[in-house]
Formats: sequence, C-alpha cells, structure tokens
Amino acid sequence: MGNTVAREDFEWVYTDQPHADRRKEILAKHPEIKALMKPDYNLIWVVVLMVLAQLTAFYLVKDLDWKWVIFWAYVFGSCISHSMTLAIHEISHNSAFGNSKAMWNRWFGIFANLPLGLPYSISFKRYHMDHHRYLGGDGIDVDIPTNFEGWFFCTRFRKFIWIVLQPFFYAIRPLCINPKPITRLEIINLLAQLAFDVVIYYLWGVKSTVYMLAGSVLGLGLHPISGHFIAEHYMFLKGHETYSYYGPLNLLTFNVGYHNEHHDFPNIPGKSLPLVKKIAAEYYDNLPQYNSWVKVLYDFVMDDTISPYSRMKRHLKGEVKQD
Repeated sequence: MGNTVAREDFEWVYTDQPHADRRKEILAKHPEIKALMKPDYNLIWVVVLMVLAQLTAFYLVKDLDWKWVIFWAYVFGSCISHSMTLAIHEISHNSAFGNSKAMWNRWFGIFANLPLGLPYSISFKRYHMDHHRYLGGDGIDVDIPTNFEGWFFCTRFRKFIWIVLQPFFYAIRPLCINPKPITRLEIINLLAQLAFDVVIYYLWGVKSTVYMLAGSVLGLGLHPISGHFIAEHYMFLKGHETYSYYGPLNLLTFNVGYHNEHHDFPNIPGKSLPLVKKIAAEYYDNLPQYNSWVKVLYDFVMDDTISPYSRMKRHLKGEVKQD
C-alpha cells in the first residue's frame, strides 16, 4: 500500500504567479515573439482529419469481438481522443480562427468534441480561462484537486487509483469547487453531442459507441499521455509551480508539454511554442523540465512526498472576473 504521504495541505503561497512578469521581461528583450501571436490555420485541417479517422475507426470496430473493441479503444482510440482534448485546448485559446472570430472557435470546438462522445468543449473553455488568469486561485482554479482528493489519495495504491480515475475527478471537480450557471452554448454542446452519439449507435451499434466512450475514458486515465496532467503543475521541486516537458509525445499533443512557454504566452499556438523556447532560451533552459511523462506518473505514485496536495494555492486579491 505504501506509506502515508507527509504533506497534509497544499503549498499556500502569497506571491503572484510568475508568468505575467516573465512575459513582460521576455517581450521587452525579444519583441519579435509578438509575430508568433497569430492563428494556426493548420489546426483546422488536423482536427478535421482526426474526426474522420475516428469515424473510420467507429465503422471498423462495429463487428469485432469485444476484446478487440477494448484493445483498439486503448491502443488507438485513446490516443486520438486525448489528442483531441488538447486540440480543444488549442481551440479554447482561439488558435484555430483567431480572436477576431471567437465564435467560429466555439462552433469548431463543438465539432472537434463529437468523436469524444461526452460534451466537453464549451465548459472546458470557461474554466480553462480561469486557470490561466488565476493560476492556483483558491475556489477558482478547478485544476487544483479538492481537499478530499489530497486527504484520501495519500498512499501509493490510492494515488494509482486516482490516476486511473482522472476523467471522473476532472468532470466533478468544477461542480465542487466553482459551479457556474449553464450557458446556452453548453446546452448546444450537450444536444449536439447527444445527437451525434445516437447517430453512431443507430448506424453502427453498441460496439462503436463503447469504443468511442472507452477511448475517451481510458485515454484520460492510466495512459502515457495523461502524464501531462501531473507534469504541468504538481510541485516535484519546492517553489516551482509550472514545468515543461520536451519529449516526443508533444507531437501528439499540440506541444502542450511546452507548459511554461504556454502559460507565459497563452495567445501563441502550440505549433510555435518551440520557437518561443528557442528565442528566449535563457529564460527556459534552466527551469525544471521533464523528458518522460511515463516517469512522471511512476514518480508520482512511488514518491511518498508527492500527492494531490502537491500544488501551489493562493488566496486571490482584488476583483475576480470569470467567464
């Protein structure tokens, strides 16, 4: 079972997040980075191809034995599904069509959401903007685990179960920490998703539907790509709030591993984040970084000093503006 982790609360800090100040410094020294603040139109075609790939997979698995449905859901579907959640992350920052066409990004996010089987895109955008503005903000940033998660998932076995159940906790955490009124777009997202799921079931049956849903749940749980959930902000080194990953899985995840760069410049598409690192190398090369998300998952489970409590939290000052 492992030993109980010593940490009994979050790491409360009384300073602002580091990203705004670093962004100002970098832009003052490297104003050419502003040229990277533009949409990535290639994202549109990549997302369309991913949707078509999943539609093809739905058709191909409809007559397979159940063991192969689950096998392909984990081996292939989970990778596409998790990658699509990170495409939706890009779209939430208006990277597909730009800030001048914000609603085009919202509709495109709903389209990208379809092969996941569960409505996600619109709600994610609302909460993710809070995560950037108020990183670690108590009662606002729902990327921070609940007190129950920190208290209960405190042994190696329980931390392993917590990783498996990540999709469940990400779904219910906003309702516990920062519930918001449902918007018209969220209702549209839900209705579009239900209609799509019914069509898939009607055309190709229960196996295609299970493949779709299982791929999403498995891809966001115990999966190599899911290492980014922990790698991004869990405090493996005291005093460091955000960590970047520079390994090969960035190719499947729209460079979400470049996470310090992303929080410094959330309006730069993932495609261009390696250029940010290259231009401002003196700011990033010496920050703590990872080269393996699998190792992050292993270390999280096996290191008795790390738990869901290993996050920085801050009490927010002044007016809080949420989406």
